[in-house]
Amino acid sequence: MKKFLRDIPLRFIVPMFLVGGILAGILGYTAYIFRLPSYFSNNPDTCVNCHIMSSYYKSWRYSSHRDVTCNECHIPQSNIISTYLFKAKVGVYHTTVFATGKETQALRPTKSSYSVIMDNCIRCHTQLNTAMARTGMFTYADTLQGNGKACWDCHTQVPHTKVSNIAAPSEEMVPFPPSPIPEWVKKILD
Repeated sequence: MKKFLRDIPLRFIVPMFLVGGILAGILGYTAYIFRLPSYFSNNPDTCVNCHIMSSYYKSWRYSSHRDVTCNECHIPQSNIISTYLFKAKVGVYHTTVFATGKETQALRPTKSSYSVIMDNCIRCHTQLNTAMARTGMFTYADTLQGNGKACWDCHTQVPHTKVSNIAAPSEEMVPFPPSPIPEWVKKILD
């Protein structure tokens, strides 16, 4: 490292560290604003980092599946690599959609998410799906070809009820995170 720094003219060293420091500060503040560390957890409260998710959080919180985390249904559970790759892919998608204002009125899973959700339904309810109802014999791909039904075709209110039937979420029912913007910045922006 010393040899590298000796080969750089002195007039470039200070600006190089200054630009590097600014970039590190911007990246660090961006990670803070977006609550990036929370997305590595399994805590359902992370989902309400985006206020648009509050009615879905509320409907899950008061459902029969309240003891199951969002990740257990919406993220692949086969191994840690597929789990975090899928979380990253979906996270980048959601960030892009919300940052560009392209979200729809009623949120729906992505095409790749439907298969993951059905696989997780079958994984958790294996005994019921294979021994009793025998519906666990189908994959989501089978349902697209008309060979069987997806779990939610019959279980329309599990675990989320119709969002339109839910009153506006309140602070008591949905743990909205505090604003990451410091008060002094808010005063400047007002």
